[in-house]
Amino acid sequence: MTTEIKHIVFDIGKVLIHYDPNLPFARLIPDEAERNWFFANICTHDWNVEQDRGRTWAEAEALLIEAHPTREEHIRAFRKYWHEMVPHAYEESVAIMEGLIEEGRDVTMLTNFASDTFREAQVRFPFLTKPRGVTVSGDVGLIKPDIAIYETHTKSFGLDPAATIFIDDAPANVEGAKAFGWNAVLFSGTDKLRSDLAAHGVTV
Repeated sequence: MTTEIKHIVFDIGKVLIHYDPNLPFARLIPDEAERNWFFANICTHDWNVEQDRGRTWAEAEALLIEAHPTREEHIRAFRKYWHEMVPHAYEESVAIMEGLIEEGRDVTMLTNFASDTFREAQVRFPFLTKPRGVTVSGDVGLIKPDIAIYETHTKSFGLDPAATIFIDDAPANVEGAKAFGWNAVLFSGTDKLRSDLAAHGVTV
């Protein structure tokens, strides 16, 4: 028999709020091929992940500017125009999360996010202050899908792993949660989320 779900953990980017670095950079680097090259070779996913792990933006920018001095303006634009990359919330997802909180369920968040941009996001999207708490990768120096971040979140919030369900848009993060012993579902839209939660005994 499966354990009753008592703890619901939400990812944030692409689950509760939209994120797309192309939004400001389509204006800054209009040529699509050049923009794709820039993201593949300069402000890469791997570079950005290190800010999620706790590296400061000043360090991150200095590293790239030293290697690519002619691209300084575009490198600095990544942080400068970050707010444009997160233009809106996913209202239906937020409604599901808020509904679970209103029902009295235990809701927390686990996110790969730089410390400073997360605080900025909380100001812009006040619903990010409603759950019982959050583990921000940039604050703890760990990132999903490292097993250690699921362990940290579990200990910080007193979760029972077998009674926990995690919602994330990245397959690797879902698999990391499962490897630690959580239940986890891949987010691809609110209709699927409702059915996935229902399958675990959580009706929304």
